Amino acid sequence: MLKISNNVELADWEIQISQIRAQGAGGQNVNKVATAVHLRFDIPHSTLPPYYKERLMALSDQRISMEGIVVIKAQSFRTLEQNKEDALERLKELIQSAARPQKARRPTRPTKGSQRRRVDRKTRKGKIKALRGKVKV
Repeated sequence: MLKISNNVELADWEIQISQIRAQGAGGQNVNKVATAVHLRFDIPHSTLPPYYKERLMALSDQRISMEGIVVIKAQSFRTLEQNKEDALERLKELIQSAARPQKARRPTRPTKGSQRRRVDRKTRKGKIKALRGKVKV
């Protein structure tokens, strides 16, 4: 059972965890022991509230497929248990980040002083460039 918030939990049957071999260079066990983890979570068929599902599907995250399946690969640690915990924690963070409301952006204007300084810099630069022309004799 994965607890997302006070009133939202995911059952174990909703999350599929499979063992795979870790990529990259390694020691003696790298080609024999499957310690990496593939976590799969199906958003449309889950028991998440509709608000969570809509927000997750709207995310532009490369871990979420077009069908709404989240795939997380965890291979940072040397043990299977630590990689499982890491993958579950990353799934939890992904769902929590989708549920967090975005802060509304209030458009701002440049101050009068900054506008004046900008125009002054432009006129100074223009005068310098005007002096670079050919010299008339």
